[in-house]
Amino acid sequence: MSPEEIGLPEEAEHRLAELRGQGGQAGIFTSDLSVNEFLLVKEAGFDPVGLVVGSSIYHIGFQAPRWGQSQEMTNLSQAMYHARELAMSRMEAEAEDLGADGVVGVRLDINFYEFGQHSAEFIAIGTAVKGRQGSARNAAGKPFTSDLSGQDFWTLVQSGYLPLGLVMGTCVYHVGRRSLSGWLGSLGQNQELPNFTQGLYQARELAMARMQAEATEHQAQGIVGVQLKEESHLWGSHTIEFFAVGTAVRPLGEEHEIARPQMVLDLGG
Repeated sequence: MSPEEIGLPEEAEHRLAELRGQGGQAGIFTSDLSVNEFLLVKEAGFDPVGLVVGSSIYHIGFQAPRWGQSQEMTNLSQAMYHARELAMSRMEAEAEDLGADGVVGVRLDINFYEFGQHSAEFIAIGTAVKGRQGSARNAAGKPFTSDLSGQDFWTLVQSGYLPLGLVMGTCVYHVGRRSLSGWLGSLGQNQELPNFTQGLYQARELAMARMQAEATEHQAQGIVGVQLKEESHLWGSHTIEFFAVGTAVRPLGEEHEIARPQMVLDLGG
């Protein structure tokens, strides 16, 4: 893969060094959190230490589907998952370099450029944070990742939970086309299309099951903020990616009591 198995580029190392501070001087922090999110993350006991990024330009190979057969495109599923994992791991490496306990507000984006029809940039970006009351890393000793907003992160911590990691599952699925006789037979009629129903149902289930399997590996109690996204990307109308993503969480402890907001009534003078 090289150079140096695609480690952090020199420019990133320089940027991270400035965030850490040099010569006894404290570094600055960067963040894509809004002002409200920033204050709530601070209120939850975490300090932002820097914006962290991971990227992978990935060539997505070709897999020929069978015209009338619904099936998972396993090569494409693996490519879409691996490319996101590469971007995530590089973002986590930047967080590790900053000594962060986790990354909040993670966004996973895909951008297609002119230099290759089947090539795309997979990018992960979020704000690295460090806890003020001891380490909040996951069971593997790595910084946690979460796509929760600052507000949701504060609510999660106040409720006695911490994120373990961003978990995801993907399935690229080709829905077989109907025969000519089947198409003609449905003209002008209201009826379910069983092959489409079954195909899309199965694809979603595969993506969800893979996301849940990742959460089990994290020893999580559950997953919050689950999103199930559908994109055809560059494959056409009959081939769709189902992408399931959410934040795996664990409780801080059985003895934790949920902090409830106090209601203040202004009865006037």
